[in-house]
Formats: sequence, structure tokens, C-alpha cells
Amino acid sequence: MSDATDLFAQARDDRVAAGPTTTGDSTLPPLAVRMRPRSLEEVRGQADVLRPGSPLRRLVEGSGGTAGPLSAIIWGPPGTGKTTLAHLVATASDRRFVELSAVTAGVKDVREVMDQARRDRDLYDRQTVLFLDEIHRFTKAQQDALLPGVENRLVVLVAATTENPSFSVIAPLLSRSVLVTLTPLDDAEIADLVDAAVADERGLAGGFSLDEDARAHLVRIAGGDARRALTALEAAAGVALDTEPLTADTDDAPVTIVLTHTEQAVAQAAVRYDRAGDQHYDVASALIKSMRGSDVDAALHYLARMLEAGEDPRFIARRIVIAASEDVGMADPTALQTAVAAMHAVAQIGMPEARIILAQAVVHNAMAPKSNASYLAIGAAIADVRAGKGGPVPPHLRGSGYAGAARLGHGDGYAYAHDAPDGVAAQQYLPDDLAGATDYYRPTDRGFEERLAVRLAWLKERLANR
Repeated sequence: MSDATDLFAQARDDRVAAGPTTTGDSTLPPLAVRMRPRSLEEVRGQADVLRPGSPLRRLVEGSGGTAGPLSAIIWGPPGTGKTTLAHLVATASDRRFVELSAVTAGVKDVREVMDQARRDRDLYDRQTVLFLDEIHRFTKAQQDALLPGVENRLVVLVAATTENPSFSVIAPLLSRSVLVTLTPLDDAEIADLVDAAVADERGLAGGFSLDEDARAHLVRIAGGDARRALTALEAAAGVALDTEPLTADTDDAPVTIVLTHTEQAVAQAAVRYDRAGDQHYDVASALIKSMRGSDVDAALHYLARMLEAGEDPRFIARRIVIAASEDVGMADPTALQTAVAAMHAVAQIGMPEARIILAQAVVHNAMAPKSNASYLAIGAAIADVRAGKGGPVPPHLRGSGYAGAARLGHGDGYAYAHDAPDGVAAQQYLPDDLAGATDYYRPTDRGFEERLAVRLAWLKERLANR
């Protein structure tokens, strides 16, 4: 019998002897740890980055090439498998695994790992995998300490981050590593993971069965986060074990986890979407379209449905920020300010108070005059770039702050805008092939853009008279 089977069998006996108990056991790791994949075949999701021949798969399989395995920076949201993949890398070719967290570790810890890695390599011909969680929390100096070991391949660095590495990881470290981007698991993958955890000997070991509505709720609140799904499942199993009525006929039967158990476990009620397709993304879409359509009541209704369904308020806040630019834009520039402020406030405050902040941002977006002129403008500009339009930057606009720039004529003839009486320097700004033939931004006559239209017309006329 596995530890998990013993645990639930003992728990069932305890219920008979002493009444309700829980699934908690200080000697048993959390369900999410027990269900951590032991091989690539058990990994759910991430099919693209784990395809045969991909850098990450070669790293996991220990086939890094003649020069040795590359280091990797794994970027993705929580619960997508960053730590799991690091453990799989470590198991390849019997590598030594060392785990550090950038929250608590410092340069001294990094140097100690490097010293031990050198000894293991020289004495035992054994490679070390250093898993550094939350590398974005390391300062530049701390990240610099990793460079010698990574460059000399003294260690295989597997660094995890939830923030964009382009902004949070120093360029020399990025250039010496492969960047792997993970994505949230889809609903089917989360459901498959939950089902596996119910049946697997490492998980609930068949001691429970899962009602369909309960499964749907777990999938919905997981939001693509495998760890969150398993943690909620384990908590729901504890609630079910405490509340399931005892009878002589059912002592050996699996305990059924139903919707109310999952609701109690995560302290949020399940919003029952209709089965015709009104799901997670449909309600999010309805919120955005109601704000775009200026129906305040409808927008607040869909906001309430999302919150009561257990949506991450940060996800909602991000959608509101996007809508503030895409649908309101310069017709009311303050809508974006409200939305961004709400996003930051929600991250700091959390629920339940975050509902008030989100409501304010939704009301502002819904009631504001609408314009998608900025959205259309960047789309048109990108289309030109992708079509190959846009020649060299005009010489007078090129950078002149470095040695040799003057010899190349960079900056010659540049007119400084603040020297002009009206603050507008009439000179060519676009590349030659686009100058005089480009009209990306077309303001509407709604809200603040009505005033911008007048200003833009004057600017175009002023710039044309150079």
C-alpha cells in the first residue's frame, strides 16, 4: 500500500472510531508535490516547448550536445511546471540538484554552490544543476555572480521567473541561456490532472470520487494553474472526509467530493454557467463588449459573475486596462489612468475589497466616450512595417551622442523643437518612403479627441511647411 492509501484508509477508520477528521498529515507532502511528474510523459501542457528536438527537451533528456548542456531561463505564470521541469533536468545523467530561492539566497550562497559544483566535477565527474527560483528578485550584482559558472558550464542553471526576463534578467545571462516560455494549462489539461490525482496511488489513491460539478469548479478556479487545482482538490477532499455521512454500508466506499465541498474548501461559491457555451472566456468577452457598448449595468453584472465564479481579480484588472486603451483611448485619456491604478491597487489589496476598485474602473470605462483610433493606428503602422515599408532613419534624427557619429553626419541639420516659437520643429521625421503619405492616427469627433482632431490638423499643416 502507498502512503496515500494508508492515509485515507486510516482516516476512514478514524472517522468510525472518533468522528470526523481531515486528510491532513504532517508526514505526507502536499498533493501538488506528490503528483509532481517523474518523467516527460507525465508532464501536462507545454507541448510546444517539449517537442522532440527542442532545447528544453534535449536538456531534460541529457543530450545537450558535444559542448555540454545549455542553461535555461523558464518564464511562465505560477503552476505551469517551472519547478517540475527543473527537477526533470536534474535527473538526466544522474546530475546533482541544488535549489535556491532568490528571495532568501545571496551571492555567498551562489559561490558556495559553485565551489561544491567544481569539486563534484573534478572528483566525481558529476554535473550540478542549480535551480534558482524567482531569479527576477536577484539584483544585477547577484546575477553577475552566476555568470562565471554558467559561462564555463560549471553548473547547468535552470532559473524560473514569473516576470519578463527581458526586463528582469541581465543581458549577459540571457545571452548564455535558452529562454523557455511556459503557458497556463488549458481546461482539459487541468481536468485530466485532477482526475489523475484522484486515482493515482501518489494522490488520493482511489479513496475519493469526484462529482462532475465539483470537477468543473476546480478547473474554473484553477485558472490554468496546476498547483492551485491540486491544492483545492486536496482541501475539498478534507472537507468531504469531515462531512460525509457514515453508514455501515459505505465505510469501504470512496468518499464523493461534491460541489459544496469544493466551495467550502476554497471559500467561494460556484457560479453556474449555462451549458450552451457561456463559460469563462464568454463572460470575460461579455464584460469587455458591455464596457465598449457603454452599458454600465451589464458590465457590472458580468464583473460580478466573474468575481463570484472565482476569477483572479488581477486577470479582470488586466482586461480592463486593455479595454481602456483599445475602446476608450484618447476620447478620455483618464480612463487608462483609472484602469492602471485599479490594476496596481487590486494586486496590493486583494479580495474582497478589490471588487470595489474593479467596479470603479468598469464604470469609468463603460461611461467614457469611445474611440479605437489609437488601436487602429498602431495596427496600420505595424502592417506597414511587416510589409517592408520604412527605409533608413533620416540622418538628422540619428543618434549623435557617441564617438564617430559626427563623422557620419548623424544629427546634422536637426532642428530642436523647443527652439521653435510654437514648440514644433518643421522637419522630416518619417523615412523617405513614408513621408507625406502616412495617416495612421485618425481621431474621432468624440470626447477629448474632438479637440485632438483640430490640433492634429494644425500639426500636419505646420510640419508640411518645412
